Amino acid sequence: MSASSVNVYDPLVNPLPHHLALPDSYWASTQALPQPLPPLLGSHRAEIAVVGGGFSGLLTAYYLASHYGREVVLLEANRIGFGASARNGGFVLKGSGRLSYAQMAKRWDLDIAHGIYREFSEAVSRVEELISRGNIDCEPQEKGYIKVAHNPAAMETLKAGAEFIRKHFGGDAEFLSAAELRSQLLDHHQAFGALRLPDGFGLNPLKLLLGYRKLALDAGVRIYENSCVISQRREQGRYLLTTDGGELSASQLVMSGNAYTPKQFSPLLDKRFLPILSNVIVTEPLTEDERLAAGMHSRQVTMDTRILKYYYRLLPDNRLLFGGRGAVWGKDEHRPEYPARLKQALNSAFPALSSKQVDYRWSGWIAASMDDMPHVYSQDGCGYTMGYCGAGVSFSAQAAWRLAGMLSGVAAPALPLYQSPLPTFPFAAARRLGQWGYYHYGRLRDAIG
Repeated sequence: MSASSVNVYDPLVNPLPHHLALPDSYWASTQALPQPLPPLLGSHRAEIAVVGGGFSGLLTAYYLASHYGREVVLLEANRIGFGASARNGGFVLKGSGRLSYAQMAKRWDLDIAHGIYREFSEAVSRVEELISRGNIDCEPQEKGYIKVAHNPAAMETLKAGAEFIRKHFGGDAEFLSAAELRSQLLDHHQAFGALRLPDGFGLNPLKLLLGYRKLALDAGVRIYENSCVISQRREQGRYLLTTDGGELSASQLVMSGNAYTPKQFSPLLDKRFLPILSNVIVTEPLTEDERLAAGMHSRQVTMDTRILKYYYRLLPDNRLLFGGRGAVWGKDEHRPEYPARLKQALNSAFPALSSKQVDYRWSGWIAASMDDMPHVYSQDGCGYTMGYCGAGVSFSAQAAWRLAGMLSGVAAPALPLYQSPLPTFPFAAARRLGQWGYYHYGRLRDAIG
């Protein structure tokens, strides 16, 4: 990694996410960014201000402008392409949060669980529709989501979950024994079988993000880059946002920074999310012989059932992307042991690739909620989308659609996703200590099976 990229932003430590370099990710090597848009200078007024230029912010602004005819100004702290939307693994999945649908039905009821399932399904379709509408060349790969059981008990849990979906929602699921998985899809040496779902796919998230940027600009959204919101307050019924170079007054406000939101930004968000570092490595390209030796017969997105999950997929140029949890504290983000752990896990799963070098490594923040569910919420003309728990590539599209409607007088479905705010973390100052303890517990549990 270049020295310019080794800059640390920890949402629970650093006050503002500005003046930071773009990550040296694999995605950045595939797509040059357009010329930067100018920063906000002087005083401006708008109907709606959007803070954050990732998937959620761009799409909320796009839907507000294109579907509801609203006047929208979007402020991005750095460049569009800086945050989580251009750092993730590019997995479009029908799901978000950590709860199974059976757990949702137990927590609420079957109708609620079915409604959430429907929203998550629409999220995948919405991403596909946006790609088509914007003619976005983001390299979507073959469809299919493989969930690999890391022990026999996990396989039984997968079977029960799939049976619940088939029985109550009519979804499709295919079970594969360890032998079938290895011969047909992946020669995974730690797998006890797998569940394959027909939807879900991989793509280039930076190219998708820049496609969303163009959609927003074409819809009339005014975007200002390098315009970090230093402070925001409400005065005489309007939201006043101050940046390094200007001030924006708006009648409504959208907060779409997700995990890159500072810990003190708004009472609606403060102490209500846990930023978690996710690490990604990408290998040098595999030759055709190496691909066959590793048993890589599929480019479908894959994740395992560990507490501290690994996720991976074969990219269009035959590199293997492999990701998982990183450091607990941002100050440790660039320590070499975290990509080394990922490479060790890759080697254990696919021993034939042990000699392959890692060409790219980077990390980024995702946001977890206390109740393991994403939330889309508005109050007094201020709305947010938060807590995707790592599945924001897909659900951000549905969340943006719903939030744009909510801020324009259209009621969202009567689901916990949309009707309750993010719960506050108890003992919020100790969030990181709790995460540290959970990681040690998870590593122990995953190690002993």
